[in-house]
Amino acid sequence: MKARILMSVAAVAILVTASVAAPKLNLKGVKCVMNAKAAAKAKSSADYKGGKVYFCCGNCAKAFATKQKEPKVATAGNHQLVATKQVKQAKCPLSGGKLNASTKIKVQGAEVAFCCNNCKGKASKAKGADQLALVFSDAAFKKAGFAVPKKKKK
Repeated sequence: MKARILMSVAAVAILVTASVAAPKLNLKGVKCVMNAKAAAKAKSSADYKGGKVYFCCGNCAKAFATKQKEPKVATAGNHQLVATKQVKQAKCPLSGGKLNASTKIKVQGAEVAFCCNNCKGKASKAKGADQLALVFSDAAFKKAGFAVPKKKKK
């Protein structure tokens, strides 16, 4: 009897730990990486840069597999990783400088900070695909040090 109770308590503890440790995925307002007019769905995804990117359908996931190195597609994937809060930012995507929390803005639904108001202004003035490329291209993504946080070892 005691063993059963202990096993039940252990199972509950594991479930609680897993639910607290794993951030809840929110795809509200997130668009498909390959079809910006369609909503992304949790059931269709692909591994990308240590996280997951989401698509509207399986066909888009297949297309992403062959086109993810193309600049426009990589930019969309990088943007989605930030918009879904799977990655953390370390530096300014424009200069690589130290982040200033007072410069945070939303870039097409994704929160990004910059080193100074000058970089924030450049990003704010850019529009559409130019803004995405400026802040989320592979070069900017790397410069900003965006990365999936490492899981803590127990």
